[in-house]
Amino acid sequence: MSALFAPLGLILTIINTTPSAASSDPMMICDHAAEQAARGSDVPSDVLKAITRTETGRAQGGRFGPWAWTVNMEGKGVWFDSADAARAYVYKHFKRGARSFDVGCFQINYKWHRHEFSSIDEMFEPMANARYAARFLTKLKAELGSWQKAVAAYHSRTPKHAQRYTRIYEKHLAKLKASQSGTGASEGRVIAGPVLANRFPLLLDSEGVAAPGSLVALNEPRPRQIFPVARSIWDSNP
Repeated sequence: MSALFAPLGLILTIINTTPSAASSDPMMICDHAAEQAARGSDVPSDVLKAITRTETGRAQGGRFGPWAWTVNMEGKGVWFDSADAARAYVYKHFKRGARSFDVGCFQINYKWHRHEFSSIDEMFEPMANARYAARFLTKLKAELGSWQKAVAAYHSRTPKHAQRYTRIYEKHLAKLKASQSGTGASEGRVIAGPVLANRFPLLLDSEGVAAPGSLVALNEPRPRQIFPVARSIWDSNP
């Protein structure tokens, strides 16, 4: 997956389309998929839920949560209001030759992982997306020895990029655990603050801090980003 870090308050470009009818609460789609994938694997559900927030987290209506209809197209991250709108966007760019893009709750990269799916439609399907992420994380954990290291490698094999990613992931994980234990602020609450327009691909933590999402191939380098970003702490991944 490709994304950029940026300062507090910046957000992903949002495309206004017809709201999804897939769920009465769209912010629960990825969490439900994470729970199901966890039950079918050894990956803790909190780990999967924290990852999908790091990958696709969206602040909306005073809440913060993961968003299934998120696409990162060649470095440009976009939230869509429906599955149909997200798929149409991907098909449009696929027809012009785009192959490096990330889709769904866990931002699976088409270029590196398309052979694990029957179609782009299946990659978008929340359960298929989550189950593949769980399988991939399981392989990484077997190789590296811990879920923390597996999560870091899920984003990048380059330490400095992995460390940035895990800092955001750990914030989400801590908030999930606190909300489950009844201590601390709810994971779904959003802290108010200035929101600035942003044209770059940004994935936010629940306080508006941008985070990169990235499922990379086990033995493949990440494609280099091409957008120069002012006011950013992001460096392109090799």
